[in-house]
Amino acid sequence: MAGYTRRPEWLKLSALEPTILNKATKLTRDLKLHTVCESARCPNRTECFSEGTATFMILGNICTRNCTFCAVKCGKPEAPDPQEADHIVQAVDRLGLRYVVVTSVTRDDLPDGGSSQFAQTIRAIHKYDSNIPVEVLIPDFQGSASALQTVVDASPAVLNHNIETVPRLYSAVRPQAKYRRSLDLLKQAKLLEDSLLTKSGLMLGLGESQGEVIEVMTDLRQAGCDLLTIGQYLQPSLEHHKLVRYIRPEESEEYQIVGRKLGFVSVMSGPLVRSSFNAAEMYISATRESKRKPNSSAENEGRGLAGSVKGN
Repeated sequence: MAGYTRRPEWLKLSALEPTILNKATKLTRDLKLHTVCESARCPNRTECFSEGTATFMILGNICTRNCTFCAVKCGKPEAPDPQEADHIVQAVDRLGLRYVVVTSVTRDDLPDGGSSQFAQTIRAIHKYDSNIPVEVLIPDFQGSASALQTVVDASPAVLNHNIETVPRLYSAVRPQAKYRRSLDLLKQAKLLEDSLLTKSGLMLGLGESQGEVIEVMTDLRQAGCDLLTIGQYLQPSLEHHKLVRYIRPEESEEYQIVGRKLGFVSVMSGPLVRSSFNAAEMYISATRESKRKPNSSAENEGRGLAGSVKGN
């Protein structure tokens, strides 16, 4: 199709299975829930749904920002659903999940950016089963320290905030976001709770250079970021930001090596890697590092999850 860059032979997407997708869609519709898997058209969604995993997207499916890379709809959102946390617990129960990832659209229209809904969801899952780790992928809350505090106080296992791209491309890719604000959020999360695992993600192919990517990785480590995902940008439509190039597998592997040298506890880099890609495995990998520390509760959580969960 004119306007698209031809996909290379080595980048193969899994076929979407209508039966599996319909089953997952029925569950989310029955419980009035959304998944970022569907809303953002994740290429891994058939595989994840077939394994009973999903990334829940709270606060509706309409975003107040218009990032040019994102497939999520932009517009005027509805008021938050006060029963949303309970519905997610029902989904966790029906799917038998042992690790839960929760994200949201950006809600700049709400006074707290939706942070209280995140906290309510984390606490509801922990009330259902205190042994289930909850990973949250949060927006920047416009830099609100109190909003971040609200989420951290609810004790997520992992706090993820995606840096997305290099600072030079922010005006074109994330016009309503600020690079330094995102870095500061990750840094502040560590200052609020030093035992909290922090995580971020990059997508490549938007026009960044290798040097710029490594500079961002270095900035993330200086902000105390523990976990990193690096994936290939796939242009959702001709109206979205143009795909500049495909990242070859060997380059993805190089970033993984660089990440380990920089000190990330865990790095996943590859064409189909997404923010919640193998999220449980990354968490387990991080908690295994804590085995050197005595009386580590995170270590025990990781051991209980091993072999029982496939992440997104």
